Amino acid sequence: MLFTKGHGTGNDFVILEDPDGALELTPALVAALCDRRRGIGADGVLRVVRSAKHPDGAGHAGEAEWFMDYRNADGSIAEMCGNGVRVFVRYLVERGLATPGADLPVGTRAGVVRAQVDGSLISVHMRTPEVYAAGTATVGQLTFPGVAVDCGNPHLVCGVHDGLPLGSLDLHVAPGYDPALFPDGVNVEFTTVGDPIEGADMHMHMRVYERGSAETLSCGSGALAVGAVALRDAGLRAGVVAVDLPGGRLTVTFDGSSWRLAGPAVLVATGEVDPAALA
Repeated sequence: MLFTKGHGTGNDFVILEDPDGALELTPALVAALCDRRRGIGADGVLRVVRSAKHPDGAGHAGEAEWFMDYRNADGSIAEMCGNGVRVFVRYLVERGLATPGADLPVGTRAGVVRAQVDGSLISVHMRTPEVYAAGTATVGQLTFPGVAVDCGNPHLVCGVHDGLPLGSLDLHVAPGYDPALFPDGVNVEFTTVGDPIEGADMHMHMRVYERGSAETLSCGSGALAVGAVALRDAGLRAGVVAVDLPGGRLTVTFDGSSWRLAGPAVLVATGEVDPAALA
């Protein structure tokens, strides 16, 4: 089975080209591919399949030729992945499956998103984040108030205050949260406010624990959620939020009507894997 390995600010993926949806992509196979010791190693799998050939993408076939079938590292299905969709677009362009432009559509389980390729950076017009409820997350004996945000997938954005360094949080274990508020699980973001930087109205630092993948170096939809909460809390009706994660910087831009997520997307390797060996 042929594969490509790529990442967006350290959030890494195994990419499988399966245009006709012929591959039996089981949760066990996904988990084996993502195993960092016995497999290729990744935070998730991106299957490149024609929208018309996938039951979850068929409704988008008239608008987007390609559907991003995204799976978390544990094999579970996810609705959206902000870093993943940029890596997906990079793959489409470099493989000649799509022409780079200002309006490259990609089908996802959260709807169709549109991307723009500008050299090393890829910007994606994202679904409007919905900030909708208060919640809390627990890390050990610590409890953090947070805000629930729907970015097509669920997020809980928690500010870390009182001088507590983000790096001191133990995220080897999933943070606690209210399952009644998030019955399908949640990605939990922990944030602090950074020093002002040129070109951004706000500057945030962030760590994230992703459902189905544990702590990752970056989360694009999580950065979008953080940007939405930061602009709301600052009383800004539009603006640019720079979000620094362990894997690099993502930029969230809201122009008053639409949201964009921008950052690098890199393909680092191609190869062949023996699925039988993964067992």
